[in-house]
Amino acid sequence: MTKTPNPIDRHVGARVRMRRLMVGLSQSKLADALDVTFQQVQKYEKGANRIGASRLQQLARVLEVPPSFFFEGAPASASPGLGFNEDPSNAYVVDFLSTAEGLQLNRAFSAIKDPKLRKTVLDLVERIASANEAPAAPQPADEVR
Repeated sequence: MTKTPNPIDRHVGARVRMRRLMVGLSQSKLADALDVTFQQVQKYEKGANRIGASRLQQLARVLEVPPSFFFEGAPASASPGLGFNEDPSNAYVVDFLSTAEGLQLNRAFSAIKDPKLRKTVLDLVERIASANEAPAAPQPADEVR
């Protein structure tokens, strides 16, 4: 039986990863600053290993954020058997910003100062996304010989 990470641990780990990418640190550089292995940083970021209070304080100092940063948008407390009441709109944002592409796109978009140009870019991305959702054209059946 595989143990799944606690949703809070996963959320905190995702926030660590997002912030690490935002400040441009590799897992190895963060590991060096924390005096742990980069594998340990990987486990923290996946939520596989819990981050203790003193380590969280150390992460906050290295990543230059308050410790509360790691809990922003965290899943609500659970009722037994009912699951977590996490707002799904928050989850995909954290997941997206935890990727290199998401962070790069966010930085580039934020650098556009002209509101009309920002709107044009947004419209373009929405058109590309909706075209990507269109059902694929039926493929002709293979001929039997």
